[in-house]
Amino acid sequence: MKIAVFGKNFGSGCDAQIIRFFDILAGFGCKVYVYQPFYDYLKNEKRITVRAEGLFLTHHDLDNDFSFFFSIGGDGTFLKSVSVVRDTGIPVIGLNTGRLGFLSNIAREEIEQALEDIFKGSYRIEERSLLQVSMEGNWFGEFPYALNEFTLHKSGSSMITIHAWVNDEFLNAYWADGLIISTPTGSTAYSMSVGGPVMTPGAKDFIISPIAPHHLTVRPIVVSDVCTLRLSAESRDQTIIASLDSQSFHIPEKTEIFIRKAPFFLRTLQLSHSSFFSTLRNKLMWGADRRN
Repeated sequence: MKIAVFGKNFGSGCDAQIIRFFDILAGFGCKVYVYQPFYDYLKNEKRITVRAEGLFLTHHDLDNDFSFFFSIGGDGTFLKSVSVVRDTGIPVIGLNTGRLGFLSNIAREEIEQALEDIFKGSYRIEERSLLQVSMEGNWFGEFPYALNEFTLHKSGSSMITIHAWVNDEFLNAYWADGLIISTPTGSTAYSMSVGGPVMTPGAKDFIISPIAPHHLTVRPIVVSDVCTLRLSAESRDQTIIASLDSQSFHIPEKTEIFIRKAPFFLRTLQLSHSSFFSTLRNKLMWGADRRN
């Protein structure tokens, strides 16, 4: 079985679990391929020796023979891994060495049991939709996709005006600090922090959430993901910050931006005993009340 492992820097409290993780993979007879910068970090900074069958850098190095793609880190690392996995179809598994961990939802103290469950087939595969963004200037390069959200945000102190259309029908002119277009996966990220609704991962919708709108009656709205969204923003500073998950750029004001559902899904692995609702209860401490 071929396994890909992606990761970034992690705290010293995780060393033992990471060593155990690779030992378990070796015990199952896996052929392990490691993201080269992560391999170098483990070797040179952590002094952790990994028995790797090979190294990889991009999706070109990953073929359809890979059974799983492990992302070691927090949700930020998981989002970074999406640009490596891309449309290969390899299921991604998040091992959490960070903090909250909605995407990287396997805690480090659960790694051993989780691996045992995975290798005995006690899991299910979920498909997560992504956003595709197109605009003049090709600011986001060859991977203009986001698993969580696309955001337009002011670059200075003054609020901006964002004109939004849904399938060429005018929706609103938002006077605000910014606007978030979120996937269902991203509904528990930035969108939630500005009052957007929580959505199940399989929902077929986009969430449009304003950031600090000037009009108090303006609220988040949910639209079908078969729609094409068009945005254009005006600013006194003449530039806008456009962000696609972890990528951010200053773009000229009045740049026309088109947002659609991506033509592929990200496949993620969920353990059989875990669910989206149990994650909500655990991560957000829903029901954490002495009356319960």
